[in-house]
Amino acid sequence: MTETAPRAVSVGVLKGGFGKTTTAINTARELAHRNDSALVVDLDDNGHMTRQLGFEAEFTSETNHTKRVLVEGEDPTQYTVNVVDGLDLFPAHTELESVENELRNATMGSARLRKHLVDPLLGETYDYIVVDCPANRGKLNDNAMYATGNIIIPLKPESGYDSGLSNTIQRLVEDAREYFELNILAVTPTALNSRIDQDTRDRGLLEQLNSLDIADDIVPSYARITEEEWDAIDAGEYDGGLPGIRFRGSIDAAHDAGLPVRDFDGDCDQLENYAELASIVERGGIDR
Repeated sequence: MTETAPRAVSVGVLKGGFGKTTTAINTARELAHRNDSALVVDLDDNGHMTRQLGFEAEFTSETNHTKRVLVEGEDPTQYTVNVVDGLDLFPAHTELESVENELRNATMGSARLRKHLVDPLLGETYDYIVVDCPANRGKLNDNAMYATGNIIIPLKPESGYDSGLSNTIQRLVEDAREYFELNILAVTPTALNSRIDQDTRDRGLLEQLNSLDIADDIVPSYARITEEEWDAIDAGEYDGGLPGIRFRGSIDAAHDAGLPVRDFDGDCDQLENYAELASIVERGGIDR
């Protein structure tokens, strides 16, 4: 296992509404809380993170800062904004689609985020960088994968979670691995809200993740369930904690308030799970 060190990670899944933004901002916040500094980069063209955090002016600015940095090579620090102590944001822009198009024709168009933002800032200005990726294939996603070399895949117990995982691994991770190293640091279930002693989507998602051949390497401990524990659950004898990152009203309320969960509700019981994700990023993988 790689020792704790400055590291960049993408948060991505090829399906919208699966918790990318929530996972990215709260993992980045925990990294900032545990270390000196972290930067979260919003590359999603819908700008949900940027707008939720209250930076609508940056999202709609006449200056397309994403183009200025990724295409023209300007200093990214002149466009970062502070979210809370220790955590900064490189915001999305409403014209990210035009940046996508320009990167298709640019020399080394998939390497621009690494060259102009990650390499200059990681380990110098920020200890950790977290990239919130678009939910579709393209040059912005390619840039995120190449720049970070690591990915966290969040999954919600909603229709299509199985195809969301398989498409992300096959069409994003495996395709990228044809050209460079890309590590899956974690696959995390998020926003779980149903019983797991019945045939629910929550249970189906947890069963699928825990049955993967590589579950020991990619499923965080808060989402691991052994066969013996499943037997206890079905017998009504399980007394362990509920697995996965659970839905909490304070997580939704934090969105509305434009804050990470830690800064809205420091007593939220799900912070320990985001802290585990942060620890996985710090170590470069899951250490059993």
